[in-house]
Amino acid sequence: MALELDADLQLVEGMEFAITSGSGHKVTIDANVADGGQNRGATPMELILMGTAGCTAMDVISILRKKRQEVAAYQVHIHGTRAPTHPMVFTDIRIEHVVSGHHVADEAVARAIELSVTKYCGAHAMLSKTATITTTYRILEAPGE
Repeated sequence: MALELDADLQLVEGMEFAITSGSGHKVTIDANVADGGQNRGATPMELILMGTAGCTAMDVISILRKKRQEVAAYQVHIHGTRAPTHPMVFTDIRIEHVVSGHHVADEAVARAIELSVTKYCGAHAMLSKTATITTTYRILEAPGE
């Protein structure tokens, strides 16, 4: 059975739009000033990167928790490079996972990321059709026990 998602978009003014997801969450998008907007929200392409970071992060943290890793903090940094001509797709994306915790196993983090990239993250799968995606990680020992 296919999973269907919806969103509704409404022009606010200029290049600013209000988007409401099917689950009721609101997001503002806008263009930067150089492109005729007022920078009142993320650009659509920034949202794609943000969604990709969120997609892989939810996979990775879920898997690490199932592996009983003691994660105290977790961040994902993502950087995308777009083609210089339209449609200006992403051509290169770098993702860095930073896991902080107590005795977090290197192999657990590597496997969690691998599973996200190869099996679970739909955003990664779609973007990999046009972009070279490089994923790295760092593990930091958290203070305390």
